[in-house]
Amino acid sequence: MLTTPPVPRAYAPPLSPDLVVLHADDDLLVLDKPSGLLTVPGKSADLADCLIARAEARFPGARIVHRLDMDTSGVIVLARNPHAHRHLGLQFERRHVSKHYEARVWGRVASDCGTINLPLACDWPNRPRQHIDPAGGRHARTDWRVMARDGETTRLRLEPLTGRSHQLRVHLLTLGHPILGDPLYAHRDALEAAERLQLHAASLTIRHPTGGRPCHFTSPCPF
Repeated sequence: MLTTPPVPRAYAPPLSPDLVVLHADDDLLVLDKPSGLLTVPGKSADLADCLIARAEARFPGARIVHRLDMDTSGVIVLARNPHAHRHLGLQFERRHVSKHYEARVWGRVASDCGTINLPLACDWPNRPRQHIDPAGGRHARTDWRVMARDGETTRLRLEPLTGRSHQLRVHLLTLGHPILGDPLYAHRDALEAAERLQLHAASLTIRHPTGGRPCHFTSPCPF
């Protein structure tokens, strides 16, 4: 069990490319977020550079709908007007979106697929870490399946049915297979096995705020 607070790291977001646009129209802005970039600004001035700030510079009025952890890369959707923001927000709130991630984890996962149903809560003494809390945690479910096994690591396809903070990272840790390169949850060997967190938001399917047609967006896994 992790009982010590995480060691703060200097924030050094990638400077290039500034913004990778997967799709843009009057309602939607879909971006490919790099690992190492905050989705929203932190409290101090040195944490001001973030995805939403870069997006607003090119697309005034862009609004955050959901978030990806700083170290997670991949598909993220923003709204470009109040109507789209409300529409997309309700889709996420009512779990009408479909998303999948790819991850490389420590160890050879024995089973080919499974479901993790464990409630999550903030680990206040060690925040921003989260932990399993059967009594007071919020419902969290992750479906997973093995994509490939390579030596002492495994590549997984992950489908979170809920969107709790650090859900995939904590669920896989509980499974006994921390994500490689995870500075918050991985043990030393798993942390040093990759230069970055091996977690990528590979696809997202939503309904378009105007007309309701299904929209599917993908980003190739960079690891």
